[in-house]
This record gives sequence, structure tokens and C-alpha cells, in this order.
Amino acid sequence: MPFAYADGYKIAYAVSGSGAPVVLHPGMFEDGGHWAHLGYTEVLAETHTVIAVDPLGLGASDAPRDPAAYALERRAASVVAVFDDLGLDRAAFWGYSLGALTGYAVAACAPERLTRLVAGAYDPYGFMARVPAVLAALGLPADHDPYELVRGGALESAYQVGVIEAGDPAAHRANYEAFSREPGLADRLAASGVPTLMYAGTADPWHDPMRDYARSHGAEFFSVADADHATTPRRPSEVLPHVLGFLAR
Repeated sequence: MPFAYADGYKIAYAVSGSGAPVVLHPGMFEDGGHWAHLGYTEVLAETHTVIAVDPLGLGASDAPRDPAAYALERRAASVVAVFDDLGLDRAAFWGYSLGALTGYAVAACAPERLTRLVAGAYDPYGFMARVPAVLAALGLPADHDPYELVRGGALESAYQVGVIEAGDPAAHRANYEAFSREPGLADRLAASGVPTLMYAGTADPWHDPMRDYARSHGAEFFSVADADHATTPRRPSEVLPHVLGFLAR
């Protein structure tokens, strides 16, 4: 597996297929191989050079325990480092959840490196903007630690259990702490000029804010009916046609 280096940290990635490049970035507690596990990589590789990234803190990438290592600018730098390692001036980017936030960061910090951006299940307004409604819907107190919800949801997937058990709990926590504190990138994303496609399941708390942002800012959007945050990526047959069409335009 090749490695790029950003801020002194090793970023692992895997390459498959041929054609226009698209970088895949997974969500919290996921590595780049999750895209292949769910059935996306093989289909995309028929028409694209697919670059699946292990985010900092996960998979074969380095796993610092300092939340500052996972700041938005550094997340963006990790992706740009992969571009540079491959000699890519520009590429499309597709991220889900934490991966969507990372895509927003690249669009904000280095918009000239992106041809297109696909963002799933995370709006550009920031994580904590959604937490109170989620906790209330679950009947949990307002001071409940959302980290346990995020980690608990990941543990429902056997694949993610393997990723979590192979990783460093302190690095996972640091990654989450930085992720949860980010205030949002809505204005900077809108100013980036990067063509953007957003999507979410209709049962996901991030669905309506993403749809509304897309309508207000000229981005494209599609829904995955009756899917929540965890089940949306497990329906590639419904997601891929929209994304492939967007990437081809």
C-alpha cells in the first residue's frame, strides 16, 4: 500500500481502475477498504482511477493522539498530499459523513484541486448543530456524550468492528474530538465554486439540512428513501447511478 506524508504523518491509500481520478474518503471508524467492502470501488474502477484513502487515525495511516492533528486544515492537507504523491493536479472527491466534512475542507482550503465534490450524510453547518435534536429524539439527556452513539453505531458493523479493534482508542477519540468541535464550512464551501452533489437517507438527521443547503446554494441533491445514516451507504445500487452521472458531466 503506498503512503503520502502530510504534517509529518503517514497517509495510506490504495489505487485501482483507470480513467478520471476520484478520491474516496470514508466516515468515522472506517478505512478506505470500506468502500470496496460495500461494493463501490469495483463499480467505480470500471470507468475511473479510484483512490481509497485511510484517514489519519484509521487503517494503515498514522494515528496521532492529539486532536490538533485532525484540524480541518490538516484533514485537507492529508488529501492534497495524496494528490501530490500521485502527481494529480486535480481530481474528484467523494466522502461520506466524516469524509464529507473532509471534502468540504479540501473545497475550502484548496478548491483548485477539485473537479467535483460528492458529499454524503453530513451538512456543512457542523456536527454539534444536529446533536441536540438527535439526543432528544432518542430520549437522551442533553449532556449525553455523542461519542458513545457514534462508536456504538459503528460497532453494529462487523467490518467496522475489525477496524476499531485494530486501531488506537486514544487516536479514535482525538479524531472525534476534533470532528465534533468544527463550527462548519457552509460559507467557505459556497464560495469555493466546486460543483457539488449531496445526498442522505430520508431517515437521517442530516437529510433536511443538506437538502436545504443544496437548494439555497445551487448544489445538486438526491435522497435515499427510508435509509438512515448507517444504511444509506449499504445501498450502492441506489447511490451509484446518481454519482456516476454527476461525475460524467
